Amino acid sequence: MSYCLHSESHLDTGPIYVRENGKLHMVNQGAGGIQNVTPKTRPFRLFSRGFSVELCMNREDDRARRQRTDHFIFTYTKEGNLRYSAKSLFSLVLGYISDNVDHIDSLIGFPEQIAEKLFSAAEARQKFTEPVTGLRALQKFTEAYGNLVLCSLCLRNRYLVISEKLEEIKSFRELTCLDLSCCKLGDEHELLEHLTKEALSSVKRLLLKDNSLSDAGLRRMTAPVRVLKKGLENLSVLDLSCNPKITDVGIRYLLSFKKLNCLDISGTGLKDVNAVIKRIQTQIGLVHSKVPLKEFDHSNCKTEGWAEQTVLQWEQAVMEAIKPQDDLGSRTAALRFYGKTHRIEEVVKCKLVEAETKASGNLQFYKEKVQNCHLPLKKEVAGSHELRNNKKRALAEQEKERTSKQKHLCLTVEDWDLLNTY
Repeated sequence: MSYCLHSESHLDTGPIYVRENGKLHMVNQGAGGIQNVTPKTRPFRLFSRGFSVELCMNREDDRARRQRTDHFIFTYTKEGNLRYSAKSLFSLVLGYISDNVDHIDSLIGFPEQIAEKLFSAAEARQKFTEPVTGLRALQKFTEAYGNLVLCSLCLRNRYLVISEKLEEIKSFRELTCLDLSCCKLGDEHELLEHLTKEALSSVKRLLLKDNSLSDAGLRRMTAPVRVLKKGLENLSVLDLSCNPKITDVGIRYLLSFKKLNCLDISGTGLKDVNAVIKRIQTQIGLVHSKVPLKEFDHSNCKTEGWAEQTVLQWEQAVMEAIKPQDDLGSRTAALRFYGKTHRIEEVVKCKLVEAETKASGNLQFYKEKVQNCHLPLKKEVAGSHELRNNKKRALAEQEKERTSKQKHLCLTVEDWDLLNTY
């Protein structure tokens, strides 16, 4: 707070009083004598006449000054002169709502074109990076627009982002592609449990490479599909490579994914590989590929949607939080000099596991597309083939019904415990 004093040049001193012999006398300035008159009571004046105070409120964030200039667009002419023009009412209202986006009740039924502009305006103000209000605002958009906010999410080797923004990641709905490779999540991670929820039933491509998964994690992940016919029922591409704790027992849980077109189980702890290959081929219809498939190329999975820049802002915030640890470079150099290399980065571990998978062999599977034969066939041969195919289909349906009944009847205690949790 600052104040400015303005006073007159000629000050009005007022009457002068003198005390003599215990009595108060007033001095007459004009005559120069002393009058023995009782003084008249005058109103008390703290400051003299002409005194004025001007208050100036200086805000810490200088928000008032920004509001004055935020309504204009400053540009330069060809001559180099500064020119300003007023912003449109729509942009002003959009900026105000984006500043208070966490107070919106609902966006359901709101036009998508305006909602995208509102999201980008709030994103430019980094509203979704705030701890509490950012999550609340992001949930309003995901509830109303689903996969428009984010349809594909790549968090490869972003385990720090997952730990810091777990609730925000769980708020995304109707994802079709999710890459969680090299994150070391484990069987008990909350995000793997979230994969079985109805919000992510639209996932078609799931990459869980090098996540320390075991048979217990696969059993939990496939329990809703095996029994309740819910969860990841639309899954078509699944990558479980570089998980050595997955054995032949865990592969049996994957047979419930009937829409699966591509599967990668390279680098797992399989004992009887030939038996697993035959089981996958007979029950799911996937053929072992001798050549690496392009579906498991992680460069194809990218973050796409309105929140693409938001995810980048989360990554930048995490990297800035790690920056103070870069000062320990001299200490690590000294440890390496003296042969003390007990710390190994996670990226190195991922590379080591990839080397193990190359040594063990490629175990990628794909579904063959039925090719129509354009050669002319006789009607009798075609009819005989149709009859054989119909018989095979009938036998296959009967076997499916029998196996499904046995699965429903022969549930283990662990499966019932899992079902009770959903």
